Amino acid sequence: MQKVLVILGVTLILVALLWPWLKHIPLGRLPGDIIIRREGFTFFFPITTMILVSVLLSVLALFFRR
Repeated sequence: MQKVLVILGVTLILVALLWPWLKHIPLGRLPGDIIIRREGFTFFFPITTMILVSVLLSVLALFFRR
């Protein structure tokens, strides 16, 4: 549990430090993300972004397991 918390903490610190550059990555605006805009209503379902993040997290989990 300690290892997981340390890795999570380091990851959050890295994301915070790299945020000025990371915010320009078009996650959430990829082709395949569903956006429905109506008057007074917006529905956003980032399916492509979720798949991409899931694959990246799976690869990272495999990397840290070894």
